[in-house]
Amino acid sequence: MILAETAPNTILGNIIVVSGAFILLIVLLRLFAWKQITGVFEARAKKITDDISAAEDAQKEASELVNQRQEELSHTREEASEIVETARITAAQTRQSLLEQAMTDVTKQKQRATDDIANQRIAAMNTVRGEVAAISVQIAETLIGKSLDTKGQSELIDSYLNKFGE
Repeated sequence: MILAETAPNTILGNIIVVSGAFILLIVLLRLFAWKQITGVFEARAKKITDDISAAEDAQKEASELVNQRQEELSHTREEASEIVETARITAAQTRQSLLEQAMTDVTKQKQRATDDIANQRIAAMNTVRGEVAAISVQIAETLIGKSLDTKGQSELIDSYLNKFGE
């Protein structure tokens, strides 16, 4: 309080001097540094806006890439499904073809075997007929005591074979 009582004019003078210096500082800042200060803020705001815009663009691009990858994945799955289905159909056709070929081969082999058996039976019957005929003639000659002519032998053999074949 003593200071305020002794120099009331000095306090007021100090306030005026300080206020004047502050106003002068503001005027000088406005004249010489204001454009640079606001330029820094504007550059900062522009950089932030550009960064946000770039981030949005990158997000859109990433979203498009994700959609594209999903479409490609879906297309790939469809192709894989088609390949599997084609392989399944081909396998079924091949299996059917092989079964048909095997059945044809078995049928041919059975027919050949049946034909072979029939041929062998005929050959065996002919052989047996010849042997039976010879034996029959010998037996007949022995029993009858005379020789049979060819026609008589044939009739005797045929009747004997007919009885034998039954």
